[in-house]
Amino acid sequence: MSKVWPTPTINEVCRVVNGGTPKTKVSEYWDGLHNWITPAEMGKRKSPYVKQTDRTLTEKGLAHCSAKMLPEFSVILSARAPIGHLVINEVPMASNQGCKGLVPSKNLLHKFLYYFLLANVELLNSLGTGTTFKELSATKLKGVRIPLPSLPEQKRIVEILDEAFEAIDKAIANTERNIRNAEELLLSCLDAVFLDNQHKWPRIKLMKLTSKIGSGSTPRGGAKSYKTEGISLIRSLNVHDRSFRTEKLAHIDKMQAEKLSNVKVHSGDVLFNITGASIARCCIAPEEVLPARVNQHVSILRPVKEHLHSAFLCFQLTSPSFKKKLLGVGEEGGSTRQAITKSQLQNLKVHVPDSVEEQIAISNHLDRVMEESQDLTEIACKKQCLLETLRQSILQKAFTGELSKDFRAIEHALSEAGA
Repeated sequence: MSKVWPTPTINEVCRVVNGGTPKTKVSEYWDGLHNWITPAEMGKRKSPYVKQTDRTLTEKGLAHCSAKMLPEFSVILSARAPIGHLVINEVPMASNQGCKGLVPSKNLLHKFLYYFLLANVELLNSLGTGTTFKELSATKLKGVRIPLPSLPEQKRIVEILDEAFEAIDKAIANTERNIRNAEELLLSCLDAVFLDNQHKWPRIKLMKLTSKIGSGSTPRGGAKSYKTEGISLIRSLNVHDRSFRTEKLAHIDKMQAEKLSNVKVHSGDVLFNITGASIARCCIAPEEVLPARVNQHVSILRPVKEHLHSAFLCFQLTSPSFKKKLLGVGEEGGSTRQAITKSQLQNLKVHVPDSVEEQIAISNHLDRVMEESQDLTEIACKKQCLLETLRQSILQKAFTGELSKDFRAIEHALSEAGA
């Protein structure tokens, strides 16, 4: 904090207001005229300003809970699950008990307060207590000290931050667009290959092109029986389209693996998710996770090498047009959730050139396109990280008296970040 600005506590420059929730089953408490916000809703919003909330309270609902109406241009902070979401209400508004409303005094600009809290989310989290989830108490919040320059200086700082963040947000939007474009480049190429040739290549059932189609199971005891090392147990969360994620990769011991010997993963096996929200995600099993088994949510598709190339199959199953078809099959397979059965996979027809050499040549071309797409995505993600780092740096300088009056320094930093 600046050594030349006074540093009163939040309690000295704000009125802190708790939220509350009326009984959810009493219909006359809900769908009224009073806006009412929750931490979950706050987390979905991109703009700091809120005019209308997803849920509203009636006069009776407000009277039958601890929530109090906050005047317009208060700052609302989520104080649990999680700590740190922030909004500014443009109209009078109440909140649930997971929020704290901060009504600034006349010598504190609401947007200056907003930016200060945004810059100090880590501090606010460190003040939270609780075992199941952290909660920031009103007492702890009130004790936080805030640098308080003059109103003209607060206004100057807010104007610089607004301008800088607008530029950073535009730059981040550009990187997000580049990431989407990179993904679309690959997907359009996949469809171009498989749609353009679907009438040219023979259409053959998968069971005739594979030596194995089958899923495994979870060892007795479930997750509690997993080991920190040993034989890999591949689950649906590891299988993504054209990529394998080792995060949270489970392991089992030799005795557990022996009971799953019929679903031993071989080099070149194609892994295919057959249930749940990740249905139809598909990739090739990487060599570095072998030896491995699969659980009941993942099916092994083992191509006969003389007839079907693994990468060719994986690319076809993850092409947009084929993915749409697979998701339709999944909806037929499960009444309560999506599922694709072994029989459906066996009878699934794929388009395959007679020559494996041609399949390999096509796969190599698609590999190059995928690498290009991944390179573009990696560059865009690095720029995003640089921009977010720049945002935090500017925020910190704002409350130490170091924020430059000249926006050219920020423009230079944006240029350095590739924006």
